[in-house]
Amino acid sequence: MEDLKKSLMPLFGNTFSPKKTPPRKSASLSSLHMLDRSTREIELGLEYGPPVMNIGGQSWKFEEGQWIAESGGNTSSKEVQRLKKRNLQLEEENNLLKSKIEVLMDMLTETTVEYHLMEKEIEDMKTQHRRKK
Repeated sequence: MEDLKKSLMPLFGNTFSPKKTPPRKSASLSSLHMLDRSTREIELGLEYGPPVMNIGGQSWKFEEGQWIAESGGNTSSKEVQRLKKRNLQLEEENNLLKSKIEVLMDMLTETTVEYHLMEKEIEDMKTQHRRKK
């Protein structure tokens, strides 16, 4: 066995010796870190405005917590006015339907209470009739 190890060792080498890593270069060769803030913003392009996106040819800008369509899009002011009017109509219809549902629920409650009272009256009459016999 010893002979086998000796015969294989020259093939693989005796010891593990990795190559030495080269020394690191300096952290940054750029002098941008020595510039003042305004110069860095100009050089690195750090001047940015509100987020903007383009969807279906319409450009939108995020301002004050809302996405606002920028002018120059393909949506006309007439279309926007028509949509606002339709939205208002739908809101009014929704409010009317909510009121109707509330009235119906009140009517249902009233009818249910009357039914239970009548049922109780009938039960009372039955018990009185049984007592008389």
